[in-house]
Amino acid sequence: MISLAVRNTEGQEVGTYEFDPNELAAGVNRQLLHDVVVMYEANRRVGTVRTKSRGRVAGSTKKLYRQKGTGRARAGARRTNVRRGGGHAFAKAPKDWGYRLPKRAVQLATRMALLSKFLDDEVTVVDDLAVDEPKTKVVATALKSLGLAGESCLIAIEDHDANVWKSARNIESLMVSTASNLNAYILLHQKRLLVTKSALDRLRAGKSAVAEGASA
Repeated sequence: MISLAVRNTEGQEVGTYEFDPNELAAGVNRQLLHDVVVMYEANRRVGTVRTKSRGRVAGSTKKLYRQKGTGRARAGARRTNVRRGGGHAFAKAPKDWGYRLPKRAVQLATRMALLSKFLDDEVTVVDDLAVDEPKTKVVATALKSLGLAGESCLIAIEDHDANVWKSARNIESLMVSTASNLNAYILLHQKRLLVTKSALDRLRAGKSAVAEGASA
């Protein structure tokens, strides 16, 4: 069993939270986590590079001068790759680097990444994270009280909350995600995990509760 202290936003302990780690995953497969993170990184890659081939360079296709009788080396069109200002022989074209692993493998990796946070003692559970209006100071103060200031942190909440998101977006190295949008990439990208009690209940509700997450 995993037992965690539940704290409020002032850092005071207000209870405990216990659950069976097998509800998330039977163990942590490092190779699977690596493969999934590489997939997310590849999907984030921008393949918009392009260089001009000889067909994209301005200029005539006419032979510069006759083949023989000039005393010079033979030459073809002005746009050939061997001439200054000509096109590239093997021009680069836009490329999609993205690919997808099996859906179940990605979902399992998300649960394993979440489990690894608990096993490494990198999770802080709060009873609630309510923000009445968008104020960065509210979230910054809560992080300081919980001992998370200055560290990369992921806040996991049950449902989308515009006030929480707006209050956290100006804090460096801080990310916010709903329980249904968690994925292995953002879980492993951030050092600490700050999760609300209701979000953790939702994550434990069933294996389908942890979604595949959007492609990062």
